[in-house]
Amino acid sequence: MLRTIVVGSCVSVQGTFESQLENGKIVVRVGEGLFTGKPVLRKSA
Repeated sequence: MLRTIVVGSCVSVQGTFESQLENGKIVVRVGEGLFTGKPVLRKSA
Protein backbone atom coordinates (compact mmCIF):
# COMPACT_ATOMS: atom_id res chain seq x y z
CA MET A 1 0.00 0.00 0.00
CA LEU A 2 1.37 3.40 -0.98
CA ARG A 3 1.48 5.94 1.89
CA THR A 4 2.62 9.54 2.25
CA ILE A 5 4.42 10.87 5.34
CA VAL A 6 5.75 14.23 6.46
CA VAL A 7 9.38 14.09 7.62
CA GLY A 8 10.03 17.81 8.10
CA SER A 9 8.21 21.12 8.14
CA CYS A 10 7.62 20.96 4.38
CA VAL A 11 9.18 17.69 3.18
CA SER A 12 6.98 14.72 2.35
CA VAL A 13 7.89 11.22 1.21
CA GLN A 14 5.68 8.71 -0.59
CA GLY A 15 6.51 5.03 -0.47
CA THR A 16 5.39 1.52 0.38
CA PHE A 17 4.01 1.08 3.90
CA GLU A 18 6.33 -0.99 6.14
CA SER A 19 5.11 -0.61 9.73
CA GLN A 20 3.43 1.62 12.30
CA LEU A 21 5.30 2.71 15.42
CA GLU A 22 3.86 3.06 18.93
CA ASN A 23 4.22 6.86 18.81
CA GLY A 24 1.82 7.12 15.84
CA LYS A 25 4.48 7.54 13.17
CA ILE A 26 4.78 5.14 10.25
CA VAL A 27 7.70 3.72 8.27
CA VAL A 28 7.69 3.70 4.46
CA ARG A 29 10.19 2.17 2.03
CA VAL A 30 11.50 4.04 -1.01
CA GLY A 31 13.86 1.79 -2.93
CA GLU A 32 16.45 0.63 -0.41
CA GLY A 33 15.71 3.44 2.08
CA LEU A 34 13.37 3.51 5.06
CA PHE A 35 11.78 6.79 6.16
CA THR A 36 9.87 7.53 9.37
CA GLY A 37 7.36 10.33 9.77
CA LYS A 38 3.84 11.44 10.53
CA PRO A 39 1.21 10.04 8.17
CA VAL A 40 -0.72 12.44 5.94
CA LEU A 41 -4.39 12.02 6.78
CA ARG A 42 -6.80 11.09 4.02
CA LYS A 43 -9.60 13.52 3.25
CA SER A 44 -13.03 12.27 2.31
CA ALA A 45 -14.75 13.87 -0.67
